[in-house]
Amino acid sequence: MRVLSVTSEIYPLIKTGGLADVAGALPGCLAPMGIQMRTLVPGYPAVKAALQNIETAHIYPVFFGGSAQILSATASGLDLFVLDAPHLYERPGNPYTGPDGKDWADNAIRFAALSRAGADIGKGILPSFKPEIVHVHDWQAGLVPAFLHYEGGAKPVTIVTVHNLAFQGQFDPALLPEIGLPDEAFALDGVEYYGTIGYLKAALQFADRITTVSPAYALEILQPEGGMGLDGLLRQRRAIVSGILNGIDTDVWNPATDVNLAANYDVRNLTKRARNKTALQKRLGLTLDPMRPLFGVVSRLSWQKGLDLLADVLPALTAAGQLALLGSGEKSLEEQYAAAALADPENVACIFKYDEALAHLIQAGADILLVPSRFEPCGLTQLCALHYGAVPLVSRVGGLIDTIIDANEAALATGVATGIQFSPVNAVMIEAGIRRAVGLYQDKNTWTELQKNGMRSDVSWHQPARRYAALYHEALRLPV
Repeated sequence: MRVLSVTSEIYPLIKTGGLADVAGALPGCLAPMGIQMRTLVPGYPAVKAALQNIETAHIYPVFFGGSAQILSATASGLDLFVLDAPHLYERPGNPYTGPDGKDWADNAIRFAALSRAGADIGKGILPSFKPEIVHVHDWQAGLVPAFLHYEGGAKPVTIVTVHNLAFQGQFDPALLPEIGLPDEAFALDGVEYYGTIGYLKAALQFADRITTVSPAYALEILQPEGGMGLDGLLRQRRAIVSGILNGIDTDVWNPATDVNLAANYDVRNLTKRARNKTALQKRLGLTLDPMRPLFGVVSRLSWQKGLDLLADVLPALTAAGQLALLGSGEKSLEEQYAAAALADPENVACIFKYDEALAHLIQAGADILLVPSRFEPCGLTQLCALHYGAVPLVSRVGGLIDTIIDANEAALATGVATGIQFSPVNAVMIEAGIRRAVGLYQDKNTWTELQKNGMRSDVSWHQPARRYAALYHEALRLPV
């Protein structure tokens, strides 16, 4: 089976979030199941710098304002098609925003071009690779199913995976001719979305299958509270909506071999883990107190992630423990946490950037990993925490429901608990969750059992990849 994956980012070449991890992991996980996946990605500088075995697969003399070509290449074990369009992608830094932090003004064109190339490959423009399925990710590739729909004729099966429904790609309807869609497309049963061109809406309207990155999130987005204005369309198409949990790369995220740690360990020698807590406290300038629980946060600083609520209850957290926070985002939140760290440097440390090595050390050194999200399509940080023996303290939403077993009395009695959940998502309940976590931490036997249960959980891509393979076969009506 041949599958084309279309994505705006892919690990380890270009990454801003979990989308890159998923796009980077799936091809290798699906290969043993007889699925040949090639990935189309924009030709950002970081992508082009990593390419090997480069061949020109197709040339566009005129393509969205300049010349372009599709390169066939490999990089980091990935088989790629790269849309080499310097006028669209030859820009430094973040793939979506400029140095001023604002979206590139031509993002509508940049990602329409990506979708156009994906649709062209789907229609067979490359004789060496004609996919039976085109699997698109998020709004940046959302126009692929629309292009295929309006052009008619034979086409591959299309599948869209929604990694976060909050990011939808809405643009001025005057751009319709420029991006190459017919006038008839600007309609309620087309790409029109509240008076704009909706790139994600287009994918949800025309894809043959819709997936999200967890079963719980697939249900949440059918409701007005979680549907972000698209719940009506999703309910109409609910028969083709499903959720498949993400996994993590357990070769990259492996406490037994991780070079970023002060001490390697596994579930059989968990006592070695304490050295990472000490190393993390030293690195961040926190008091070297092994008895105080150390809470970790590795996250974007945003309203979605509930970190404004956590900031409100920091006094309760620091009364009993310490906080190590890594991430960047909303300026007001950065300022609030910076002030907290300045006021109490022995117990609060904040690093406002993304640092891959430090993220690994936080997972290995924190006692508790906090994820207080208001909504969470899947979440990867809690999966890493499970694998590293940091007990997750999470809100009861989305993929956090599907991945964490709350340490209630029944789960503790039967020995299956892996973390702590709280609901609803507000400051009162976050504080209550912190108090529960501290209480459990003080019972060392119970705490060790929670850690071991988490570390024994299967957070790999093994089961998710099997579910994607089953979805592909079902969509093509092939026997599994």
